[in-house]
Amino acid sequence: MSEKHDIRPGQSLDLLKELHILTRDGKMNQDSRRKLKQVNHLYQFIEPLLLEIQQEHPGIQLVDHGAGKSYLGFILYDLFFKALNDSSRIYGIETRDELVLKSRELAEKLQFSGMTFLNLSVAESTTSARLPDTIDIVTALHACNTATDDAIHFALQKQVRFIVLVPCCQAEVASILRKNKARMLAGNVLTEIWRHPLHTREFGSHVTNVLRCLQLEAHGYQVNVTELVGWEHSMKNELIIATYKDLPRRRPTKRLQEILQTLGLEELGSRFFAETVLPPILPKSS
Repeated sequence: MSEKHDIRPGQSLDLLKELHILTRDGKMNQDSRRKLKQVNHLYQFIEPLLLEIQQEHPGIQLVDHGAGKSYLGFILYDLFFKALNDSSRIYGIETRDELVLKSRELAEKLQFSGMTFLNLSVAESTTSARLPDTIDIVTALHACNTATDDAIHFALQKQVRFIVLVPCCQAEVASILRKNKARMLAGNVLTEIWRHPLHTREFGSHVTNVLRCLQLEAHGYQVNVTELVGWEHSMKNELIIATYKDLPRRRPTKRLQEILQTLGLEELGSRFFAETVLPPILPKSS
């Protein structure tokens, strides 16, 4: 497939070069093509959410947690936000100061004036006056380990309408499964599912995302889980999209508690039950 077919109509070649997806002479290697395909495919999932918000009110406020080099934020801005003539803004939240500085420099160079990059932890961003009180959508693309959970906590505190997650590098649940394995083996046949170290890691990763989905459902969200792109492009491939619908909370809350108890993960209760929020106000129907 040629580079032309990988680049969306109207996509800035200058941006793709700055992100090192294209070389200076406009070429693309296999790794870059994979990265561009992944981010562009994620954009296809996010664009309808942005359009829905746009129908409700001007000035979309999007927060991208664990932004890293802000590939996702820059692509979103280039393909959608830069054409808007309102107060819409993308906030990239990242703890590594050198990445924040580089993103600020690139946004200024490209004249992407509706982008803000902040050197903050998620906990700091939740109460920071540098972010608006009302956030419409939260994204977290490959935010490692518990950073995805931190992004969920932020979204619940801010009572956002949409949450888009591509989890990565989940180790916390696996470590607890490993720690409690000997105690659980005698009394719970399900322990065979994660008895071998490889299975512990893979099962722990899967359970983490199951718990995240139940947590979101326990706060009234409708949750859809799909693969981002084909496995040949990325092994970190799970895409979780949550939309606030004010759905019943009792059943997912009960199931979440039961899974923690069944798998010996009770110590994670504070992580998945930490948030108590009032339901967001849904947009008025037309």
